[in-house]
Amino acid sequence: MHNIDGLVEITSEAELAKLVGAPMPQSIAKERRALRDLDREWLAASPFCLIATSGADGSCDVSPKGDPPGFTLVLDDTTIAIPDRPGNRRVDGFRNVLANPHVGLVYLIPGRGDTLRINGRARLVSDAPFFDRMVVRGHRPSLALVVEIEQVFHHCAKAFLRSSLWKPETWNPEVLPSRPRIAKAVEDREETLEELETYYGEQYAQRLYG
Repeated sequence: MHNIDGLVEITSEAELAKLVGAPMPQSIAKERRALRDLDREWLAASPFCLIATSGADGSCDVSPKGDPPGFTLVLDDTTIAIPDRPGNRRVDGFRNVLANPHVGLVYLIPGRGDTLRINGRARLVSDAPFFDRMVVRGHRPSLALVVEIEQVFHHCAKAFLRSSLWKPETWNPEVLPSRPRIAKAVEDREETLEELETYYGEQYAQRLYG
């Protein structure tokens, strides 16, 4: 790792606890090992989640997953399933799961600052009867992530409040170059900028499930 002048590093849990203090009792008590009705309602309303994984060597990945609300199926009180959709085929997180099954999930609902967090052990499944319930726009997934829940709890809204994430008046999507320009500038793409603009244009949204 690089040396940084003036850096004061924390190297033990004791140092960390001294700096940030002990967790509030309610923060510990809210953890559960099974879904309740409100958790199921949250999953039914959520169109988006982030999946954190790590490989055998400790390398990490966080991958977004999105679909119509309710895309995560609740199989029982301690098991959920997340469909895979066509993408860039990197499958970094899935390769991590093959080496290390531990996963962390954060479920968002647009406009809400609080989130639902689920931690557990995952496995990859190439088919199951419940795949028929995961069809969207005629696309039946060829792969799903099944998660055995070990920990579930709701997380407070402070990060979203600090960032003003859901306030449209703070949005400025034009502050950075467009996706085609970023691809051309930093990804060593052989296509011309015009070709990339066509690829990421209106037709891009039409290829979400094919």
